[in-house]
Amino acid sequence: MCACVALVVGMVAAINLAVPMLAASELHPSASGLLWVVDTYVIFFACLVIPGGAAGDRFGRKGVLITGLILFAAGALVSAVTQNVALLLVSRATTGAGAAAVLPNTLAVLLHAVPAERKNATIAVWASMTGIGGVLGNVGGGAVLSGGSWRWLFAAAVPISLLLAALVGFLAPVSPRHDRRLEPLGTALFVGASVALLLGIIQGPETGWGSATVIIEFASAAVLFTAWTLVELRAEHPLLDPRLFRLPALRSACLGMTTVFFGMFALFYVNASFLQYGKGFSVLQTGLGIIPLTVPVILAARHVGRLTHRIGLGGTTALAFAFVGGGLLGLSTSDTNTSYFVYAAWLVVTGIGVTLALPALSGAIAGALPPAQAGVGAGLQATTREFGSALGVAVIGTILTARFTSALPADVRDAHTVAQALTTAPGRAHDITTAFVSGTSTGLRVIGIAVLVLGALVVLQSPLSRRGRA
Repeated sequence: MCACVALVVGMVAAINLAVPMLAASELHPSASGLLWVVDTYVIFFACLVIPGGAAGDRFGRKGVLITGLILFAAGALVSAVTQNVALLLVSRATTGAGAAAVLPNTLAVLLHAVPAERKNATIAVWASMTGIGGVLGNVGGGAVLSGGSWRWLFAAAVPISLLLAALVGFLAPVSPRHDRRLEPLGTALFVGASVALLLGIIQGPETGWGSATVIIEFASAAVLFTAWTLVELRAEHPLLDPRLFRLPALRSACLGMTTVFFGMFALFYVNASFLQYGKGFSVLQTGLGIIPLTVPVILAARHVGRLTHRIGLGGTTALAFAFVGGGLLGLSTSDTNTSYFVYAAWLVVTGIGVTLALPALSGAIAGALPPAQAGVGAGLQATTREFGSALGVAVIGTILTARFTSALPADVRDAHTVAQALTTAPGRAHDITTAFVSGTSTGLRVIGIAVLVLGALVVLQSPLSRRGRA
């Protein structure tokens, strides 16, 4: 189950390393086409993950999980051999739909398979793998891409996913099914609202946050989410009962999960370019360069439960956000002269925060839902993660581009990427790199402050709710 999680989450991170190769490939994608190659997977993953969990609850978690892995393999295979951007986008959507069937059902299978006294530890391990998966995507993706072709990244995913499908078929227990209708209208409204929201988030940096397109998308999301809420409130078996969000613990855990992935994937987005352009790392060195983030997760994740029992969920999450936000602020001080060992130390600080946050928040979300809705609960966790990831990439991308272009020499300010600037003025490499590092520092500083502020809201939400009821 952990390997399945690492595969589908790792693909979100690994594709960022392939962007330079895709841009220079025979497909000749436009700037917007390149953005959609990256984000189509995230959109379908995020929007279908709750329905994927509900389908597992209804039709059998093991069967839906195996189906998702086969669909993931099929999409990756088509991505590896495609000769045009349009088909690549379709195959990326297929892979994302497969991932949406995989992720929520891994946790649901585990919760059914282990005895009650091991459930908390199991959730902690599963949650840690969702964090490690992003790092493994960087490391594994860097190793595969060092061979020289972006196609190898997708080709490598095919045998891995098929092997995992066989192992799931052999090892995973069959869990009971629950006779719940899937509420097609509620599902369609939720997916439509999620797509509109994510489109607004992703297109904001490109077209402007105040553009008519983005405003219409956000307004459509608000209308569709309102309609979804009304439909679900009247449904006998809702896909996700909106009344659950009256629970302060669930609200704060969902916001917390979104915030952690907001910070983590903003870091993933700029890390690859910073290490390659700012430090001169190869693509393989860049993939390996993120490893220090995982050290606390590997060494300390199993101990988080004891810490939470000792200082409480509020204390654990407060420490988590302090470390994540502080680590990002520390990383924002890095420049071309900063030793990698200093950079790695700040990655470890950030990793401590991720280690504390993921098991605590995953346990809070899982504990808020009954066992019959384990798949939906895991889907809710995955949805908050993917929304946070998309938002983190969009926000830091906007800040990075704005700061980078303003810091460029006047004669190359029409360029919006380092590659464009270097092509326009190859003799100004030092100035261009300095401008990019300045943009990276500004972006990480803003993200770090945002994580600290949102983390404070997460920690304070439950006490404020109790005070309001009193």
